[in-house]
Amino acid sequence: MNNPALRDTALFLLRLALGVIFIAHGWDKAFGTGIDATADQWGNLHIPQPILSAWVVSVVEMLGGAMLVLGLLTPAAAGVLALDMVAAFYFVHLDNGLFVSDGGWELVLVLCVACVTLVVFGSGRASLDRALSRFA
Repeated sequence: MNNPALRDTALFLLRLALGVIFIAHGWDKAFGTGIDATADQWGNLHIPQPILSAWVVSVVEMLGGAMLVLGLLTPAAAGVLALDMVAAFYFVHLDNGLFVSDGGWELVLVLCVACVTLVVFGSGRASLDRALSRFA
């Protein structure tokens, strides 16, 4: 079935859900758990430059999530967030099995694949990408 309105609605819902999840996780690292506690946890996991990494990941997730919600530079934002999830998979979740309840990688896998989907298919018509492309 080739229904552009249905496709655009699905892309909008995907962007909205992903954006909210990434904003929430970035916010939690920065202001919930806090940068210092996040950096301490990451230092114990041997993540390089844990304080800098905690700040960078927090900002990337909050800003990237907001860009997904708005549909602004969607393929670029989704690509950066997919790389963020690859790093989370490797540094944090790889050795913990599949299930998120065990610290596993199921959530980061789904988030990464969803981001790759947005890289491939774009933001859809209900987006700033589309609105701004009319003026180019």
